Amino acid sequence: MNMNWSRLLFTVIFLVSIAFFARNLYRLFAMLCLGRWENRFDRLKDRMVSMLLFAFGQLRVLRSSYGFNHLLIFWGFMVLLLLNFEFLMAGLFPHFSLAFLGHYPYALLLVMTELMSVLVLFAVAAATIRRLFFRPDYIEASLDAFLILGLIAVLMVAYFGYHAGEIHLGTTIWAAWMPVSRLASALYASLSPQAAEGVTGTFWWIHALVLLAFLNYLPYSKHLHILTAIPSCFFRSFSVPQTVPPLEFEKGNHFGVSKINQFSWKDLLHFMACTECGRCQAACPAERTGKSLNPRLLVHEGKRNLFINSQAMWNGRRIDSLPPPVDEKAMKVSLIGEGNESIAEEDLWACTTCGACMVECPVFIEHVPKIIEMRRHLVMEQARFPEELLRFFENTEQRFNPWGIAPSDRAKWAQGLDVPFLEAGRPVEYLFFVGCSGSFDSRTRHIVTSMTRILNAAGVSWAILGNEEKCCGDSLRRLGNEYVFHQLAMDNLQLFEKYGVTRILTHCPHCYTTLKNDYAQFGANYSVIHHTQFIDQLVREGKIQLRKRVNGRTVVHDSCYLGRYNGIYEPPRNVLRAVSEGIPPLEMPRHEAKSFCCGAGGGRMWLEERAGKRIYLERTEEALATRPSTIAVSCPYCMTMFEDGVKEIKAQDTVQVRDIAEIVAEAIEA
Repeated sequence: MNMNWSRLLFTVIFLVSIAFFARNLYRLFAMLCLGRWENRFDRLKDRMVSMLLFAFGQLRVLRSSYGFNHLLIFWGFMVLLLLNFEFLMAGLFPHFSLAFLGHYPYALLLVMTELMSVLVLFAVAAATIRRLFFRPDYIEASLDAFLILGLIAVLMVAYFGYHAGEIHLGTTIWAAWMPVSRLASALYASLSPQAAEGVTGTFWWIHALVLLAFLNYLPYSKHLHILTAIPSCFFRSFSVPQTVPPLEFEKGNHFGVSKINQFSWKDLLHFMACTECGRCQAACPAERTGKSLNPRLLVHEGKRNLFINSQAMWNGRRIDSLPPPVDEKAMKVSLIGEGNESIAEEDLWACTTCGACMVECPVFIEHVPKIIEMRRHLVMEQARFPEELLRFFENTEQRFNPWGIAPSDRAKWAQGLDVPFLEAGRPVEYLFFVGCSGSFDSRTRHIVTSMTRILNAAGVSWAILGNEEKCCGDSLRRLGNEYVFHQLAMDNLQLFEKYGVTRILTHCPHCYTTLKNDYAQFGANYSVIHHTQFIDQLVREGKIQLRKRVNGRTVVHDSCYLGRYNGIYEPPRNVLRAVSEGIPPLEMPRHEAKSFCCGAGGGRMWLEERAGKRIYLERTEEALATRPSTIAVSCPYCMTMFEDGVKEIKAQDTVQVRDIAEIVAEAIEA
């Protein structure tokens, strides 16, 4: 083809491709504008650092053994970005070159591009082999993935093909800086100059067409995250997964989310940013034990719902203003329902809100808050929830505890014990917030009585609210009953203010995170400490003396709401080392940030597991595999789940489940 006609053809293809790509970018941005406003423009310095570490540094990706392969592909693209820009500009303006950067900077860029292209080819080959022969069960075998890998491989081969041809034909002066292309140029030795020129031109066109096609295929493929992952890391939440936003109970307000445009723009960005890597799926206790919930598919279904309904909401109008005109009545697909474009109610109720999906996600997608928002809609607007929750909601609203026991019985556990009660005008250093489990559950009462003995032995100034205390509302909030949670939170906060509470001690991680993180949204002004932190502090300061040492093998379990939600991992281990003369506790394969949920969080404590394997059995089996004599926990929910598991496996004669406080109380009383 004549050179001028060839350039003209490329110019037309280039302009059409760039225009189409720009239109797609605008379409994606318009979709984000459908969401409600949320301020994610604070802490700009921290956001920039986060983006550099997690988007460009790929720190979360590198946690997995295969992560380095993805890092190679990512940085291969980053290095090739400049040369691909030069390639496209040279197609329009033949004399354009980045050589103006300087001889050695440009030469270094060429060397890096050559080496990275080889590494990317190897990485693509490794990814293909893995998907074909060693694919983990949490990765989907999709044609889309193989197509993307194939396009990347073709780009690399075409790059070497046309540069090798240029070196063979002597049309480049940079051959010395292109070692791989120089080696490949030997393949042209048997060709005539005309044939070599034709093959070089063919490789050039292959590279050009595939590059432009790849650019425009991205917004329609699972690899949309190439465009959205970096901003998703920048706009991340720094409190994940601690809490969810409060609601305003005003006439005419929507409660929760039932339509895709009721999510915030950041939530919509999450749907687009999902890499579909399966890390969330691999960590999810519900999915791992055969429940219908799959956090990866949940996000994918949200993305499909967004794409389908965005077009329907615009109702055929031109997207020529932002935010685009919305016609909610024209929505084609319900957000909550059945089908590949909707999220099933069963999936929403299967979540334990353990946060494992969020901790594993390389682009900081916030699955749990989205699930809670949809639960809010089902509970407060539809009154549609599992039947078992009806009594739980009624009991907690009317009698301020899940069991519906008379509030006047809340302090019965303290009878006959040296337990002080808060009194007006007699301030104490610590309020011990006993919680519902500690007050009413017979097994958990052993934990609070143990704490009583520890506090008195250490000479701590403390007291309890007694019958005035009400449920903190943790399960209510995670289950979506924000209205009753709000009432309980206000009542408890008024009590704290009445007695001048400045420090609160809890033994339950669910109370801990609710009082510390959730109540902060309502103006709480006090500090909260978990009993493992407090006991660790007492031991280190020598305020309690450990007279008896723990014998046997002790394995430690990390509560989700203590660990992933609040980063408290070392205090329980410190205490267990102290009571065993420096011997560290046994660890399960999944521990600390990767700890596997007991199955009781997110309100699941009050729901039956009817599908798949029981989550607590999975975790109990993992604990028993370490051959312990004691399973050490720091949460009453975990205590209940492990004791049920040990009994079901019939190991109760050889293995005890004990709270950290019980172990320490025994040690100081020996």
